[in-house]
Amino acid sequence: MSDTNHPKTSASSQRPPWMAHLLDRDPIPPLDDLLRQSTTGRTILITGAGGSIGRELGRQLVPYEPRALILLDRCRQTLDESAHELKGQAAKISTIVGSAGDQPTLDRAFTAHPVDIVYHAAADKHVPLVEATPIEGLTNNTLGTRTIARSSAKAGVHAFVLISTDKAVRPAGVMGASKRMAELAVHSISLDRGNTHDTAFAIVRFGNVLGSSGSVVPIFHKQILAGAPLTLTHAEATRFFMTSEEAAQLVIQAGAMARGGETFVLDMGEPVRILDLARRMLLLSRGDQCDDTPGEIASVGLRPGEKMHEELCIDGITSATSHPRIMQTIETTPPRQQIDGWLDELEHACNTCNVDAAYRVLACAVEDYHAPQDPMGAVITEER
Repeated sequence: MSDTNHPKTSASSQRPPWMAHLLDRDPIPPLDDLLRQSTTGRTILITGAGGSIGRELGRQLVPYEPRALILLDRCRQTLDESAHELKGQAAKISTIVGSAGDQPTLDRAFTAHPVDIVYHAAADKHVPLVEATPIEGLTNNTLGTRTIARSSAKAGVHAFVLISTDKAVRPAGVMGASKRMAELAVHSISLDRGNTHDTAFAIVRFGNVLGSSGSVVPIFHKQILAGAPLTLTHAEATRFFMTSEEAAQLVIQAGAMARGGETFVLDMGEPVRILDLARRMLLLSRGDQCDDTPGEIASVGLRPGEKMHEELCIDGITSATSHPRIMQTIETTPPRQQIDGWLDELEHACNTCNVDAAYRVLACAVEDYHAPQDPMGAVITEER
Protein backbone atom coordinates (compact mmCIF):
# COMPACT_ATOMS: atom_id res chain seq x y z
CA MET A 1 0.00 0.00 0.00
CA SER A 2 1.31 3.42 -0.90
CA ASP A 3 1.21 6.49 1.33
CA THR A 4 1.10 8.84 -1.65
CA ASN A 5 -1.42 11.66 -1.26
CA HIS A 6 -3.00 9.96 1.74
CA PRO A 7 -3.66 12.61 4.41
CA LYS A 8 -2.48 11.98 7.91
CA THR A 9 -5.16 12.20 10.57
CA SER A 10 -5.18 12.51 14.33
CA ALA A 11 -7.67 12.13 17.10
CA SER A 12 -7.92 15.89 17.55
CA SER A 13 -8.42 16.64 13.86
CA GLN A 14 -11.38 14.27 13.62
CA ARG A 15 -13.58 16.10 16.13
CA PRO A 16 -14.66 19.69 16.83
CA PRO A 17 -12.35 21.76 19.09
CA TRP A 18 -14.96 22.09 21.84
CA MET A 19 -15.02 18.30 22.34
CA ALA A 20 -12.05 18.48 24.71
CA HIS A 21 -14.15 20.53 27.15
CA LEU A 22 -17.17 18.26 27.05
CA LEU A 23 -16.43 16.27 30.23
CA ASP A 24 -15.85 19.39 32.32
CA ARG A 25 -12.93 17.76 34.16
CA ASP A 26 -9.17 17.53 33.87
CA PRO A 27 -7.81 14.68 31.72
CA ILE A 28 -6.25 11.70 33.47
CA PRO A 29 -2.44 12.08 33.25
CA PRO A 30 -0.53 8.93 32.25
CA LEU A 31 2.48 7.51 34.06
CA ASP A 32 5.27 7.52 31.51
CA ASP A 33 7.14 4.60 33.05
CA LEU A 34 4.11 2.32 32.79
CA LEU A 35 3.50 3.28 29.17
CA ARG A 36 7.13 2.65 28.25
CA GLN A 37 7.37 -0.60 30.24
CA SER A 38 4.86 -2.47 28.08
CA THR A 39 5.71 -0.85 24.75
CA THR A 40 9.36 -0.08 24.00
CA GLY A 41 10.98 -2.77 21.91
CA ARG A 42 7.86 -4.98 21.94
CA THR A 43 5.95 -6.53 19.06
CA ILE A 44 2.30 -5.71 19.67
CA LEU A 45 -0.84 -7.10 18.05
CA ILE A 46 -3.99 -4.95 18.13
CA THR A 47 -7.29 -6.55 17.13
CA GLY A 48 -10.06 -4.25 15.99
CA ALA A 49 -7.28 -1.90 14.91
CA GLY A 50 -9.59 0.03 12.61
CA GLY A 51 -12.03 0.88 15.39
CA SER A 52 -12.01 3.84 17.73
CA ILE A 53 -10.09 2.23 20.60
CA GLY A 54 -7.89 0.06 18.40
CA ARG A 55 -6.76 3.04 16.35
CA GLU A 56 -6.16 5.15 19.44
CA LEU A 57 -4.07 2.37 20.97
CA GLY A 58 -1.83 2.56 17.91
CA ARG A 59 -1.50 6.32 18.27
CA GLN A 60 -0.56 6.07 21.93
CA LEU A 61 1.89 3.19 21.44
CA VAL A 62 3.88 4.67 18.56
CA PRO A 63 5.74 7.39 20.54
CA TYR A 64 7.14 4.72 22.88
CA GLU A 65 8.97 2.93 20.06
CA PRO A 66 7.54 -0.57 19.81
CA ARG A 67 9.54 -2.97 17.68
CA ALA A 68 6.50 -3.54 15.49
CA LEU A 69 2.75 -3.09 15.43
CA ILE A 70 0.52 -5.73 13.86
CA LEU A 71 -2.93 -4.33 13.06
CA LEU A 72 -5.80 -6.78 12.60
CA ASP A 73 -9.34 -5.91 11.54
CA ARG A 74 -12.17 -7.34 9.45
CA CYS A 75 -12.76 -4.03 7.67
CA ARG A 76 -10.12 -3.37 5.03
CA GLN A 77 -10.97 0.32 4.70
CA THR A 78 -10.61 1.26 8.36
CA LEU A 79 -7.56 -0.98 8.69
CA ASP A 80 -5.97 0.78 5.73
CA GLU A 81 -6.72 4.17 7.29
CA SER A 82 -5.11 3.15 10.59
CA ALA A 83 -2.04 1.79 8.85
CA HIS A 84 -1.55 4.92 6.74
CA GLU A 85 -1.81 7.12 9.80
CA LEU A 86 0.84 5.17 11.72
CA LYS A 87 3.27 4.34 8.91
CA GLY A 88 6.50 6.27 9.12
CA GLN A 89 6.05 6.73 12.86
CA ALA A 90 6.93 3.21 14.04
CA ALA A 91 9.70 0.76 13.22
CA LYS A 92 7.30 -1.54 11.39
CA ILE A 93 3.57 -1.64 10.67
CA SER A 94 1.95 -4.85 9.40
CA THR A 95 -1.73 -5.30 8.56
CA ILE A 96 -3.87 -8.42 8.59
CA VAL A 97 -7.40 -8.43 7.18
CA GLY A 98 -9.47 -10.94 9.07
CA SER A 99 -11.40 -11.81 12.20
CA ALA A 100 -9.82 -12.18 15.63
CA GLY A 101 -11.91 -15.33 15.98
CA ASP A 102 -10.68 -17.01 12.78
CA GLN A 103 -8.18 -19.70 13.72
CA PRO A 104 -6.32 -19.91 10.37
CA THR A 105 -5.86 -16.11 10.39
CA LEU A 106 -4.46 -16.23 13.92
CA ASP A 107 -2.19 -19.17 13.10
CA ARG A 108 -0.66 -17.19 10.25
CA ALA A 109 -0.30 -14.07 12.40
CA PHE A 110 1.43 -15.77 15.32
CA THR A 111 3.65 -17.82 13.01
CA ALA A 112 4.77 -14.78 11.04
CA HIS A 113 5.28 -12.44 14.01
CA PRO A 114 6.93 -13.03 17.41
CA VAL A 115 4.12 -11.25 19.28
CA ASP A 116 4.85 -10.03 22.82
CA ILE A 117 1.56 -8.34 23.72
CA VAL A 118 -2.02 -8.63 22.42
CA TYR A 119 -4.61 -5.88 22.92
CA HIS A 120 -7.95 -7.43 22.02
CA ALA A 121 -10.21 -4.52 21.11
CA ALA A 122 -12.26 -6.22 18.37
CA ALA A 123 -15.94 -6.51 19.30
CA ASP A 124 -19.46 -5.78 18.16
CA LYS A 125 -20.35 -2.92 20.52
CA HIS A 126 -23.59 -1.57 19.06
CA VAL A 127 -26.18 -2.52 21.72
CA PRO A 128 -29.37 -2.68 19.57
CA LEU A 129 -27.56 -4.39 16.69
CA VAL A 130 -26.24 -7.18 18.93
CA GLU A 131 -29.66 -7.44 20.59
CA ALA A 132 -31.22 -8.00 17.17
CA THR A 133 -28.49 -10.40 15.96
CA PRO A 134 -27.43 -12.28 19.11
CA ILE A 135 -25.75 -15.25 17.42
CA GLU A 136 -23.42 -13.00 15.44
CA GLY A 137 -22.63 -10.87 18.49
CA LEU A 138 -21.90 -13.87 20.70
CA THR A 139 -19.80 -15.52 17.99
CA ASN A 140 -17.64 -12.44 17.60
CA ASN A 141 -17.51 -11.08 21.14
CA THR A 142 -17.40 -14.27 23.20
CA LEU A 143 -16.23 -17.14 21.04
CA GLY A 144 -13.81 -14.90 19.12
CA THR A 145 -12.23 -13.83 22.40
CA ARG A 146 -11.87 -17.46 23.48
CA THR A 147 -10.17 -18.32 20.19
CA ILE A 148 -7.61 -15.53 20.24
CA ALA A 149 -6.92 -15.96 23.96
CA ARG A 150 -6.16 -19.64 23.40
CA SER A 151 -3.97 -18.81 20.41
CA SER A 152 -2.09 -16.21 22.44
CA ALA A 153 -1.39 -18.74 25.19
CA LYS A 154 -0.23 -21.31 22.65
CA ALA A 155 2.07 -18.72 21.05
CA GLY A 156 3.49 -17.80 24.46
CA VAL A 157 2.83 -14.07 24.26
CA HIS A 158 3.93 -12.11 27.32
CA ALA A 159 0.56 -10.45 27.99
CA PHE A 160 -3.00 -10.57 26.68
CA VAL A 161 -5.33 -7.66 27.50
CA LEU A 162 -9.07 -7.94 26.85
CA ILE A 163 -10.77 -4.57 26.46
CA SER A 164 -14.16 -4.95 28.10
CA THR A 165 -17.03 -2.65 29.00
CA ASP A 166 -19.12 -1.54 31.95
CA LYS A 167 -22.08 -3.09 30.09
CA ALA A 168 -20.65 -6.49 31.13
CA VAL A 169 -21.69 -5.79 34.74
CA ARG A 170 -25.23 -7.11 35.40
CA PRO A 171 -26.07 -6.66 31.70
CA ALA A 172 -29.52 -5.84 30.41
CA GLY A 173 -28.73 -6.98 26.87
CA VAL A 174 -26.85 -9.51 24.80
CA MET A 175 -23.96 -7.16 24.04
CA GLY A 176 -23.10 -6.77 27.71
CA ALA A 177 -23.70 -10.47 28.37
CA SER A 178 -21.44 -11.41 25.45
CA LYS A 179 -18.65 -9.28 26.89
CA ARG A 180 -19.14 -10.79 30.36
CA MET A 181 -18.83 -14.23 28.80
CA ALA A 182 -15.67 -13.02 27.04
CA GLU A 183 -14.31 -11.99 30.45
CA LEU A 184 -15.10 -15.45 31.82
CA ALA A 185 -13.37 -17.07 28.84
CA VAL A 186 -10.21 -15.11 29.59
CA HIS A 187 -10.42 -16.03 33.28
CA SER A 188 -10.76 -19.70 32.36
CA ILE A 189 -7.68 -19.71 30.15
CA SER A 190 -5.73 -17.78 32.77
CA LEU A 191 -6.66 -20.41 35.37
CA ASP A 192 -5.88 -23.37 33.12
CA ARG A 193 -2.50 -24.43 34.39
CA GLY A 194 -2.86 -27.64 32.41
CA ASN A 195 -1.78 -25.54 29.44
CA THR A 196 1.87 -24.66 29.80
CA HIS A 197 1.98 -20.94 29.10
CA ASP A 198 3.51 -17.88 30.66
CA THR A 199 0.96 -15.44 29.31
CA ALA A 200 -0.39 -12.87 31.77
CA PHE A 201 -4.09 -12.51 30.99
CA ALA A 202 -5.86 -9.35 32.13
CA ILE A 203 -9.15 -7.56 31.55
CA VAL A 204 -9.66 -3.79 31.43
CA ARG A 205 -13.24 -2.65 31.92
CA PHE A 206 -14.42 0.91 31.26
CA GLY A 207 -17.39 2.91 30.01
CA ASN A 208 -18.23 5.02 26.98
CA VAL A 209 -15.58 6.69 24.86
CA LEU A 210 -16.36 10.18 23.60
CA GLY A 211 -16.59 10.31 19.83
CA SER A 212 -16.39 6.56 19.24
CA SER A 213 -18.28 5.17 16.27
CA GLY A 214 -21.99 4.80 16.96
CA SER A 215 -21.84 6.47 20.37
CA VAL A 216 -23.99 9.34 21.55
CA VAL A 217 -21.57 12.24 21.01
CA PRO A 218 -21.13 12.01 17.20
CA ILE A 219 -24.89 11.42 16.89
CA PHE A 220 -25.64 14.58 18.90
CA HIS A 221 -22.99 16.45 16.89
CA LYS A 222 -24.60 15.38 13.61
CA GLN A 223 -28.00 16.46 14.89
CA ILE A 224 -26.62 19.85 15.98
CA LEU A 225 -25.08 20.45 12.54
CA ALA A 226 -28.39 19.55 10.91
CA GLY A 227 -30.38 21.79 13.24
CA ALA A 228 -32.37 18.74 14.34
CA PRO A 229 -33.56 17.91 17.87
CA LEU A 230 -31.09 16.04 20.07
CA THR A 231 -32.65 12.66 20.83
CA LEU A 232 -31.77 10.85 24.05
CA THR A 233 -33.11 7.61 25.44
CA HIS A 234 -34.16 8.87 28.88
CA ALA A 235 -33.71 12.14 30.74
CA GLU A 236 -32.36 10.37 33.86
CA ALA A 237 -30.10 7.85 32.11
CA THR A 238 -26.44 8.12 33.11
CA ARG A 239 -23.21 6.84 31.56
CA PHE A 240 -19.49 6.90 32.34
CA PHE A 241 -17.46 8.81 29.74
CA MET A 242 -13.81 9.37 28.96
CA THR A 243 -11.77 10.45 25.94
CA SER A 244 -10.25 7.90 23.60
CA GLU A 245 -6.77 9.12 24.56
CA GLU A 246 -7.43 8.54 28.26
CA ALA A 247 -8.94 5.12 27.62
CA ALA A 248 -6.06 3.91 25.43
CA GLN A 249 -3.39 5.21 27.80
CA LEU A 250 -5.04 3.56 30.79
CA VAL A 251 -5.47 0.26 28.90
CA ILE A 252 -1.73 0.22 28.11
CA GLN A 253 -0.80 1.09 31.69
CA ALA A 254 -3.13 -1.56 33.11
CA GLY A 255 -1.57 -4.08 30.74
CA ALA A 256 1.85 -3.21 32.14
CA MET A 257 0.60 -4.14 35.62
CA ALA A 258 -0.87 -7.49 34.53
CA ARG A 259 0.50 -10.54 36.29
CA GLY A 260 -2.36 -12.86 35.40
CA GLY A 261 -6.07 -13.03 36.10
CA GLU A 262 -6.71 -9.39 37.01
CA THR A 263 -9.75 -7.34 36.09
CA PHE A 264 -8.87 -3.66 36.09
CA VAL A 265 -11.43 -0.86 36.10
CA LEU A 266 -10.71 2.73 35.21
CA ASP A 267 -11.67 5.65 37.38
CA MET A 268 -13.89 7.58 34.98
CA GLY A 269 -15.13 10.15 37.46
CA GLU A 270 -18.80 10.58 38.23
CA PRO A 271 -21.41 9.18 35.83
CA VAL A 272 -22.85 11.81 33.51
CA ARG A 273 -26.56 12.29 32.82
CA ILE A 274 -27.14 12.05 29.08
CA LEU A 275 -29.47 15.04 29.37
CA ASP A 276 -26.68 17.13 30.91
CA LEU A 277 -24.30 15.97 28.18
CA ALA A 278 -26.80 17.04 25.50
CA ARG A 279 -27.24 20.45 27.12
CA ARG A 280 -23.48 20.93 27.41
CA MET A 281 -22.96 20.01 23.76
CA LEU A 282 -25.52 22.60 22.72
CA LEU A 283 -23.88 25.19 24.93
CA LEU A 284 -20.34 24.48 23.71
CA SER A 285 -21.29 24.21 20.04
CA ARG A 286 -23.49 27.31 19.92
CA GLY A 287 -21.68 29.44 22.46
CA ASP A 288 -24.89 30.47 24.20
CA GLN A 289 -27.21 29.28 26.93
CA CYS A 290 -29.43 26.30 26.18
CA ASP A 291 -32.89 26.70 27.64
CA ASP A 292 -34.53 23.53 26.30
CA THR A 293 -36.76 25.29 23.83
CA PRO A 294 -39.33 22.89 22.33
CA GLY A 295 -37.75 20.46 19.91
CA GLU A 296 -34.14 20.99 21.04
CA ILE A 297 -33.92 17.89 23.24
CA ALA A 298 -36.34 14.98 23.02
CA SER A 299 -36.50 11.73 25.01
CA VAL A 300 -37.25 8.64 22.90
CA GLY A 301 -37.12 5.92 25.59
CA LEU A 302 -34.67 3.20 26.50
CA ARG A 303 -34.09 0.67 23.73
CA PRO A 304 -33.79 -3.12 24.00
CA GLY A 305 -30.64 -4.12 25.89
CA GLU A 306 -30.10 -0.76 27.61
CA LYS A 307 -29.90 0.11 31.31
CA MET A 308 -30.69 3.37 33.03
CA HIS A 309 -27.36 3.34 34.88
CA GLU A 310 -24.12 1.47 34.23
CA GLU A 311 -21.73 -0.03 36.80
CA LEU A 312 -18.03 -0.90 36.71
CA CYS A 313 -17.80 -3.61 39.40
CA ILE A 314 -19.88 -6.73 39.95
CA ASP A 315 -19.24 -7.10 43.68
CA GLY A 316 -18.46 -3.43 44.30
CA ILE A 317 -15.04 -4.17 45.84
CA THR A 318 -11.77 -2.81 44.46
CA SER A 319 -8.15 -2.55 45.52
CA ALA A 320 -5.56 0.09 44.65
CA THR A 321 -2.81 -0.35 42.06
CA SER A 322 0.36 1.60 41.31
CA HIS A 323 -1.75 4.01 39.22
CA PRO A 324 -4.12 6.28 41.19
CA ARG A 325 -6.84 6.05 38.53
CA ILE A 326 -6.65 2.31 37.84
CA MET A 327 -8.25 -0.10 40.30
CA GLN A 328 -8.37 -3.89 40.46
CA THR A 329 -11.74 -5.47 41.13
CA ILE A 330 -12.19 -8.21 43.70
CA GLU A 331 -14.82 -10.44 42.13
CA THR A 332 -15.91 -14.05 42.56
CA THR A 333 -15.19 -16.17 39.48
CA PRO A 334 -16.90 -19.54 38.85
CA PRO A 335 -14.70 -22.66 38.62
CA ARG A 336 -12.87 -23.09 35.34
CA GLN A 337 -14.65 -26.34 34.48
CA GLN A 338 -18.04 -24.66 34.88
CA ILE A 339 -17.00 -21.73 32.68
CA ASP A 340 -15.72 -24.09 30.00
CA GLY A 341 -18.98 -26.04 30.10
CA TRP A 342 -21.00 -22.87 29.54
CA LEU A 343 -18.72 -21.80 26.69
CA ASP A 344 -18.95 -25.21 25.01
CA GLU A 345 -22.76 -25.05 25.23
CA LEU A 346 -22.73 -21.51 23.86
CA GLU A 347 -20.49 -22.53 20.98
CA HIS A 348 -22.87 -25.36 20.07
CA ALA A 349 -25.84 -22.98 20.26
CA CYS A 350 -24.11 -20.49 17.97
CA ASN A 351 -22.97 -23.16 15.52
CA THR A 352 -26.55 -24.43 15.25
CA CYS A 353 -28.08 -20.92 15.29
CA ASN A 354 -30.15 -21.87 18.34
CA VAL A 355 -30.96 -18.49 19.88
CA ASP A 356 -33.08 -19.92 22.71
CA ALA A 357 -30.24 -22.23 23.78
CA ALA A 358 -27.83 -19.28 23.72
CA TYR A 359 -30.19 -17.28 25.95
CA ARG A 360 -30.38 -20.20 28.39
CA VAL A 361 -26.59 -20.31 28.69
CA LEU A 362 -26.40 -16.57 29.29
CA ALA A 363 -29.12 -16.76 31.93
CA CYS A 364 -27.11 -19.44 33.80
CA ALA A 365 -23.66 -17.91 33.41
CA VAL A 366 -24.13 -14.14 33.60
CA GLU A 367 -25.08 -12.35 36.80
CA ASP A 368 -28.61 -10.87 36.65
CA TYR A 369 -29.03 -11.44 32.91
CA HIS A 370 -32.55 -12.25 31.73
CA ALA A 371 -33.49 -13.25 28.20
CA PRO A 372 -35.67 -10.71 26.37
CA GLN A 373 -39.43 -11.20 26.60
CA ASP A 374 -39.77 -10.34 22.91
CA PRO A 375 -36.43 -11.18 21.25
CA MET A 376 -37.75 -10.29 17.81
CA GLY A 377 -38.76 -6.85 19.05
CA ALA A 378 -35.23 -5.46 19.05
CA VAL A 379 -35.00 -2.58 16.61
CA ILE A 380 -31.68 -1.55 15.10
CA THR A 381 -31.25 2.17 15.69
CA GLU A 382 -28.37 4.56 16.32
CA GLU A 383 -26.47 4.24 19.59
CA ARG A 384 -27.35 6.79 22.27
